[in-house]
Amino acid sequence: MPSPADEVKRALVFANGDLNNGPAVQAALADGADALIVAADGGARLARACGLTPHLVIGDMDSLSDEELRALQAAGAQLERHSPHKDESDLELALLRAASEGTRWMRVLGAVGDRLDQTLANIALLALDALSGCDVRLVAGRQTLWLIGAGEHTLNGQRGDTISLLPLGGDAQGVTTAGLEYPLRGETLRFGPARGVSNVMTGGRAQVRLRTGWLVVVHTPGRA
Repeated sequence: MPSPADEVKRALVFANGDLNNGPAVQAALADGADALIVAADGGARLARACGLTPHLVIGDMDSLSDEELRALQAAGAQLERHSPHKDESDLELALLRAASEGTRWMRVLGAVGDRLDQTLANIALLALDALSGCDVRLVAGRQTLWLIGAGEHTLNGQRGDTISLLPLGGDAQGVTTAGLEYPLRGETLRFGPARGVSNVMTGGRAQVRLRTGWLVVVHTPGRA
């Protein structure tokens, strides 16, 4: 697999959920051409389905058969096996390893599936300290999801795109927006109420500023 000396800056990280193929997934695959490919256990199947061989497969390997593991090794994948009694999820290990390789741009595929607990946990992983300063986004279908903290952030898209801003881990305070149909002016988005759902971009760019807290941004091209 590429080493830190190779100055790998981008990574595609495959979780063991559903690929949910769509425009956002295809855009991530295109933008991640020549990226480090990291698979969280059974996420290796999703990578192979996309025509990619993982550089690294990491996890307890309970979702891959011995035959699949041998095939991955023969194709050049490095296997990093962990105990099934570990505290971290396989995707958490994959993200931490990608960050340790020096990548600052990561797109996570397969993080949404029919396990609601896993999906919620995967979203919460975006708050990992090791990912601070990284551009890490979950993609599924035509949607992209990422986490923003205190400061000012620019959202790029098209007029009419749907933007949802959802507090994570508590209230987000001092939220001010520009370029959205329903503006916020230094207000608090409280953890629980759905006030930040389904806003609309009025142009190709919007700004979100918050004083404290975390917001999950969900971007859906066009009307959600």
